[in-house]
Amino acid sequence: MKKILAVALVICLVFALAPMAFADDNPVVKIGVFEPQSGDNGAGGKQEVLGMQYANYLTPTVEIDGVEYDVELVYADNASSNDKAPTAAQDLISNGVSLVLGSYGSGVSIAASDTFSNAGVPAIGVTCTNPQVTSGCDVYFRICFLDPFQGTVLANFAKSELNATKAYCLAKLGDDYSGGLCNFFIEAFGKENCVYEQFPEGTSDFSTYITNAQNQGCDVFFSPVSTEAAAQIIAKADTQALGMPILAGDTWDSNVILNAAKGTDVQICVTTFYQEGANEEFDKGIKEWINSDKTALANNGGNDELAAVTVMGYDAYYVALEALKAAGSTDPEAVLEVLPALSYEGVTGAIAFDENKDAIRDSAFVKECNTETGVWDFVTVATVG
Repeated sequence: MKKILAVALVICLVFALAPMAFADDNPVVKIGVFEPQSGDNGAGGKQEVLGMQYANYLTPTVEIDGVEYDVELVYADNASSNDKAPTAAQDLISNGVSLVLGSYGSGVSIAASDTFSNAGVPAIGVTCTNPQVTSGCDVYFRICFLDPFQGTVLANFAKSELNATKAYCLAKLGDDYSGGLCNFFIEAFGKENCVYEQFPEGTSDFSTYITNAQNQGCDVFFSPVSTEAAAQIIAKADTQALGMPILAGDTWDSNVILNAAKGTDVQICVTTFYQEGANEEFDKGIKEWINSDKTALANNGGNDELAAVTVMGYDAYYVALEALKAAGSTDPEAVLEVLPALSYEGVTGAIAFDENKDAIRDSAFVKECNTETGVWDFVTVATVG
């Protein structure tokens, strides 16, 4: 009798739970997330992914050709490594993704471009700013501004706002992003007025480079490197009394930088894609979501300070949904066909692509680290005439 009652109870539970378990029988469309979750750029990659996850949380389905699909984010950690990027890209392709978002880091995006191209899978770069990402790949698009623009904005800011006449530029040897952005900065600032050095992989002591900048009589220290290297540079700049502002690009728009700079006498200015406060409704919603999830909070550096890459990740997710709707299909080839004419009004502004598959963007936010409060202060919106 006890066995009969136990079986009956199990049957009742199955029927009770059946509507909940099988209510959603939607087909699934997969969007690849090609981002660093480890390595030098792991912190920035995690923040970029947060925006995609928040967007997926708000909008977990999409209607494609009259059919409601559940949207699944499929992750592949490129580990901030050009060597590992092709394998991570292939993992996404093997998982049957319709398109890919990422990556934080131009080098890994360039390294994976042939893999995506050979498979015919479109990729939408979120914050990979090096021109080679799209120029060398027929399936790569991007929603961010490019380094020729960003480098010029930073050079103009150094000269006009910081009154700099000589600049020290430091990049990581072999790194497409920092090396490329330094070159564009130098071109705009004037090669004859710049000192350029590169540090090798594995460097952890930047004291020599700080000393070199001081001895060369430079007025500004430009180093658009990874957040891991940035934190070490800031520490040395403080202990050695650098005596000049530090400038960097979008990678430094991170809690890692704010935490490293708080309580120091180091002045830091960066260019980026979004300033917290530009859309208060959005800011409020994503901050509440970050604070409600321990993993999200940890991936954001332990607080709810909003990085521009997170907002760009959010916009990229909705661009992907628009592409799927416009294609009326989950087939990567169909998605690729509609991307050139696609447009979307995002939190970070209007998004559309030019003939090179690059975003049509002509402005950047410049902000400065407040070393007392540990937040970014808005400076200006910069353009290039």
